[in-house]
Amino acid sequence: MARRSAVTLQEVARAAGVSPRTVSNVVTGYPHVAPRTRAHVQSVIDRLGYRANAAARSLRTGRTGLLGLVVPALDQPYFAELARAVVREATGAGFTVVVDQTDGDPDRERELLLRGPRGALFDGLVLSPLALTPDDLAAADPDRPVVLLGERTVPTSFDHVHIDNVTAARDATAHLAAAGRRRIAAIGLEPGAAARTGRQREAGYRLALEDAGLPADPRLMRYVDAYERSAGFAAMSALLDVDPRPDAVFCFTDVLAAGALRACLTRGVRVPEDVALMGFDDVEEARFATPSLSSVRPDRDAIARAAVGRLVTRVQLGDAAGPAQDVTVPHAVVRRESTAAV
Repeated sequence: MARRSAVTLQEVARAAGVSPRTVSNVVTGYPHVAPRTRAHVQSVIDRLGYRANAAARSLRTGRTGLLGLVVPALDQPYFAELARAVVREATGAGFTVVVDQTDGDPDRERELLLRGPRGALFDGLVLSPLALTPDDLAAADPDRPVVLLGERTVPTSFDHVHIDNVTAARDATAHLAAAGRRRIAAIGLEPGAAARTGRQREAGYRLALEDAGLPADPRLMRYVDAYERSAGFAAMSALLDVDPRPDAVFCFTDVLAAGALRACLTRGVRVPEDVALMGFDDVEEARFATPSLSSVRPDRDAIARAAVGRLVTRVQLGDAAGPAQDVTVPHAVVRRESTAAV
């Protein structure tokens, strides 16, 4: 039996009663198609099983249909969960996401931003940088579709999606102070000029102490070289040797808090009776820790929705997409067993 040839764009157009150009506009995600027409054409595409020729479409439109998501580390639960949300949003918009990790290497971040061999593959980038400098951002093509995630330290020509880290850290620390905890430690301060996340969360922590009339005791502030469980374990172990020891600890990530929780268990320190623990990121691991971990929840779905939405708009409209936008998404303090006593 002869194998049926692939459905063509012209066959879809005839079945839908529209022009081939309209079908092409729906397939390529052109924004100026009436919603009713788009839904009708898409239903015919789905029914007939039409699949666009990606190579031909790329030659015709100059687009690959690929978006890049660039994060520091995929073994960090926050970025893994964020990647899932970004892929879901991009798939709904008709794009495929290629995920790359940089390990915070400035050369790799720069290559992707400045259209190096890998960066040139993508129609646009969602980029969470750790090491890019203001000069790197200024050198980038301002017309390239790029959305930056995370802390913003300098003005750029790119869209930016983030939470308010200072306010979020302030809220987390205030949750501990509001119940009478008076020796509130912090794990996650970062040395170095590029330590943007750590510095913003430290600023929020200090503001909350000031709000509560509590001293900022340097012995209760622990620097880390990396946001890893082992770093949280080591920092918490050191804090438990301070006399008097802290009665609450704000960890700048849930991964650090997981290490801190293990240190308390090893030393026979009860959480939250002896020490209340608060994390940040609200990754899935936080809900299943023992005790479950209180945390700050950034709205990852809102981050993905805003980032992909702005990026797709820029890919499709170019200069007509308008000026760069700075989008702040919500966060919430999630109270669980690790601060149940407070």
